[in-house]
Amino acid sequence: MPRETKRAKVERAVEVCRRLGEKYGPVECFLDHANPFRLTIAVLLSAQTTDAQVNKVTPALFERFPTPEAMASASPEEVAEYIHSLGFYKSKARHCVECAQMIVSKFGGEVPHTMDELTRLPGVGRKTANIVMNVGFGIVEGIAVDTHVNRIAHRLALSPKTHEKEPLKTEQDLLRLLPRELWGPVNHQWIRHGRDTCTARGPRCAGCVLEDICPSAHRC
Repeated sequence: MPRETKRAKVERAVEVCRRLGEKYGPVECFLDHANPFRLTIAVLLSAQTTDAQVNKVTPALFERFPTPEAMASASPEEVAEYIHSLGFYKSKARHCVECAQMIVSKFGGEVPHTMDELTRLPGVGRKTANIVMNVGFGIVEGIAVDTHVNRIAHRLALSPKTHEKEPLKTEQDLLRLLPRELWGPVNHQWIRHGRDTCTARGPRCAGCVLEDICPSAHRC
């Protein structure tokens, strides 16, 4: 694909969103949750773990620790008993307890809903905060860039190769290209596309709705 202008790249990025929106429509959060607290913990647990694996452990976890107050009073070892099947479960258990404790002590038992406050919580980075704000509160201030979104952004050449291992920079690249009204659906629609079609290995380029506008088509 010849070198494209900034305007052409913006138009192509918008077209990507249009096509994926047309294909998938509104996509619900893949993590089971009943409220912003449970969503926060579920997203925290999902790091380097599949959503399906998280959904297997959270019913028993939240039955035992249903509120921030209940989890704040637990020990990391107690929480670890419920999530030991997940990767890095010991550090995640510690973050769960510390996160709940800060929600109780600093925010009156309610999950905060600003980027600055959310990223103060132990174990919560910008990606997690974006998901909690978007899904839990309907507030869109960015795009949650996980492994699927990052992979697709780079295969589409919407972010430079130098940012391939820096999802925060990839997010900023996408924010500069896409109008704000398109930010909200990106995470879940692109995740669906990454799981269904643009997989890490052996992407199914033939017949992909983005085949004709993707510079990596049939080259991965």
